[in-house]
Amino acid sequence: MTFRKFQAEKIFDGRKFIDQQQVLITKEDGTIEAIVSASEAGDDIQKLDGIISPGFINCHCHLELSHMKGIIPEKTGLVDFVWKIVTERHHPEEEILRAISDAEDEMLQNGIVAVGDICNNALTIPQKQKARLAYYNFIESSGWLPSIAESRFERAKTLLEQYETVNRQLSTVNCSIVPHAPYSVSENLWQTIQPYFEGKVVSIHNQETAFEDEFFVQGTGDFNRMYELMKIDNSHHQPTKRSSLQSYFEKLTEAKNILLVHDTFTKQADIDFARQLSTVNCQLFFCLCINANQYIEDALPPIELFRKNDCNIVLGTDSLASNWSLNIADEIKTIRKYFPDIELEEILSWATLNGAKALDMNRTLGSLEKGKTPGVVHFDENLSFSERLI
Repeated sequence: MTFRKFQAEKIFDGRKFIDQQQVLITKEDGTIEAIVSASEAGDDIQKLDGIISPGFINCHCHLELSHMKGIIPEKTGLVDFVWKIVTERHHPEEEILRAISDAEDEMLQNGIVAVGDICNNALTIPQKQKARLAYYNFIESSGWLPSIAESRFERAKTLLEQYETVNRQLSTVNCSIVPHAPYSVSENLWQTIQPYFEGKVVSIHNQETAFEDEFFVQGTGDFNRMYELMKIDNSHHQPTKRSSLQSYFEKLTEAKNILLVHDTFTKQADIDFARQLSTVNCQLFFCLCINANQYIEDALPPIELFRKNDCNIVLGTDSLASNWSLNIADEIKTIRKYFPDIELEEILSWATLNGAKALDMNRTLGSLEKGKTPGVVHFDENLSFSERLI
């Protein structure tokens, strides 16, 4: 049997950096065989500068919006960003499919091996059938008007069936119906999609803007302008007098994993509330998309708050409509720029093993453990990506 052997200045195994005198041994197909001392590894060792690591996990992406790169100006704020997504996303199908393919190429080239992808249509299916990356497909359901809950639910079910067909072809089970955001899912729609959460990974856009909590606590704020722009009757909304997260979180607790995305304005009371309702069988993850937060709101997520609470942190890129790249290394660079005291070792764990756990893919991805096929990537201390080794 043919093996490949790698030695670098640092090897990150998914949890920590290990002794630089160690050698990573893989089978030709990328399956991890062992990590052994250089004295035991024998000949034909490929020696590298910099760092080698498991492949990166992008826990939040909108691949279907890749054709919108550069269309929406930076720092519009969330309402105007959403309005432009809704009104300007419709382009010729050929253009959309080409952009999807190019965006997947970009992720592959940047060392990403798995993606939690938001799906509102079937346009990414042809690319995903090529099985170049592992995907967890989040079939997004939204509809703020109670009267359209049934039709939106049926649409999500139909789309789920299409993606499940792909899963059967690829022998995977990575697919679930999820709510878009608390301000876009009516109580009627929540009731129809909730039974589909059990045992699944469920993602939701959470507290992405300051006025999200205001909308649920008081019924005021800029979301009212969004409903006016979209000509949506908001008269059914009754303020809960609780934060956004505290208004909906209980509805998710039958899920296997809960993935709260953005969390730019999440507070201590929200973390406490979510933890109280999480169970042993329901893991909670906070997904940071720091470049998208900068792009849309010119804001930073409260990373130190999550660290202080020992939260499970993972990373995402959001979409090319709200980011300059689909590159987890770029997300890490921005985190290090604004939070320089956080060790690279810790951030890499968010980008690898934590991400694999969040997407329920840690049996094969996320760490350099025997029998896994996590991909092996090579980069320098400044996260300038060098190459994907396997």
